[in-house]
Amino acid sequence: MPLDLASVRARLPGRRIDWFSSVNSTMILAALAARDGCASGTVIGADGQVAGIGRHGHAWHSEAEAGLYVSIVLRLPVDANALPVMMLALGIATKEAIAEVAGIDVDIRWPNDIMIGGKKCAGILAQIEGGAVVAGIGINVNHPGFPADVAPLATSLLLEGKRGVSREDLLVALLKAVDASAKILVEQGAAAILDMFTQASSYARGRRVRVEQNGAMIEGTTCGLDPSGFLVVREDNGKETTILAGGVRPA
Repeated sequence: MPLDLASVRARLPGRRIDWFSSVNSTMILAALAARDGCASGTVIGADGQVAGIGRHGHAWHSEAEAGLYVSIVLRLPVDANALPVMMLALGIATKEAIAEVAGIDVDIRWPNDIMIGGKKCAGILAQIEGGAVVAGIGINVNHPGFPADVAPLATSLLLEGKRGVSREDLLVALLKAVDASAKILVEQGAAAILDMFTQASSYARGRRVRVEQNGAMIEGTTCGLDPSGFLVVREDNGKETTILAGGVRPA
């Protein structure tokens, strides 16, 4: 069933929400809107995407009317160096929205994967466009299954036993949570977000992981986040390595 946009707009008066039945990618349209000077909080969403974008250019499976596929333009008084921390703030917001609407306590795999039982149910992408942060969030809501190549890695709220989760309720909760997390970042600074993420993610500290970086496989135990929001892994020889990109997996 298509999203009931009128219901969402009634609960979020004054916010620009552009919604489409199908697009190539909401990130592309949101980037254009950002460059055109749209207001902070502008939402570009779709019931389906034919070329959804994930992190590092990977495709995002966007089954029509099954998930929540949105990009949000945020104009914040922070510089581009704050983008990694903003990514963490978006993960916190997504976790909180899912907990509120679906009643599931999800995990966050640093930096941008929302996990349930070792499988990914949501992903986050953030980039700078037109002087704004464009935040793309995809949540698998009512997917009954996935293509064979991603099925071992992906799940949905439906597959986790949460039948009939309202995409409208989830969107409203998500946008409010994103606003709240962005406000914390602006008013309290990066340290507050880093502390929240450390509490929200089992990957932030004390997790045995493997990660490929610069062509080498690193294995060790996570020991927190640096001030910029990057993950620090202590290898078995005692060396501490700062992880600058994703690809973190349980060892």
